[in-house]
Amino acid sequence: MTSLKYIAHYPEPIQNQASELISSGRLGAYIELRYPDTHQVQSDKALYQYVNDIKTEYMRKSGTLSQVRYDSKLSTLKNALGIHTYQSRVQGSKLKSHNGITVASLFKDAPPEFLQMIVVHELAHFKEKEHSKSFYQLCCHMEPNYHQFELDTRLWLQWREL
Repeated sequence: MTSLKYIAHYPEPIQNQASELISSGRLGAYIELRYPDTHQVQSDKALYQYVNDIKTEYMRKSGTLSQVRYDSKLSTLKNALGIHTYQSRVQGSKLKSHNGITVASLFKDAPPEFLQMIVVHELAHFKEKEHSKSFYQLCCHMEPNYHQFELDTRLWLQWREL
């Protein structure tokens, strides 16, 4: 049996469905049928614009984005798909903030829904630092299908590893 490390914390019925798809060799077909497209956000500049558009639509009052980029070492080094950074520092008499988002490069080849899920997740961290109920409510406000996209992203990662 294949280890389901990406969905190990999900309820047993979901894990059983995933195991069945994997053992029957249908996981790839399931993912490709539900998410046939890939996005066109390939450069760091395009990613910055994409993230900033979502931030402007849902989080106008939060600080400006200083940096948004893809990182090829992210998933292997930090075991994360995206990272948010937040720094505040005093500059003269003002408090300056630095907000950054880094997305794992493997999402360059992902369906657009998966990239959006990662971006929404990292943007939500600017308002809610912990994974709390209000954090997930904010994620669902920005992307109503957030939980389904998160599960399918995890299944996609599992399929890529097979």
